Amino acid sequence: MIPRLPPHSAGLRIGLFGGSFDPPHEGHLLVSRIALRRLKLDRLWWLVSPGNPLKNPSATPLAERLSACRKAAAHPRIVVSALEAEIRTRFTYDTLRYLRRRCPGVRFVWIMGADNLIDFHHWRHWREIAALAPIAVIDRPGATLRAQSAKAARRFASFRIKEHEATRLATTSPPAIVYIHDRRLARSSTALRAANGKI
Repeated sequence: MIPRLPPHSAGLRIGLFGGSFDPPHEGHLLVSRIALRRLKLDRLWWLVSPGNPLKNPSATPLAERLSACRKAAAHPRIVVSALEAEIRTRFTYDTLRYLRRRCPGVRFVWIMGADNLIDFHHWRHWREIAALAPIAVIDRPGATLRAQSAKAARRFASFRIKEHEATRLATTSPPAIVYIHDRRLARSSTALRAANGKI
């Protein structure tokens, strides 16, 4: 059975925002809105992961997280997808390779918070990920300086696009990376789970 993909077509600029979303919160929506606006994206897909390889397995079933994401997203250009569960991968590298094969001509951009860039060099095939899609790093509270000096930031420094040129990221051949500074919100899924006694 061929996995279902959200609507797409060649030439569209689509942001990919992956994560456990356990639970989804205002911070996810803020990052998404910033990416849509500052990168001039046509769509943004929330790729709700079946499980983050670098974190403990989620105690919340995928179906519940998908339902919560659909309620939280509430934006006409944000689509919630369980693609990684359907293609049976937990790794961004495999997801991007799959999408590049299935969606020729689509201009994908990988979206991540600055806090994720700090640990990006621990991701499987992190250098190859950057060769598959341009990356937009959205500033997050407490991560600004650490992200700028992270191993991955140093590795891709020569491919960095100036922030005022962020709208051309989607049409730039990877590797390419841009840092976006905008409104910030101190929310995290970990803190919300802890507040609800789920950790």
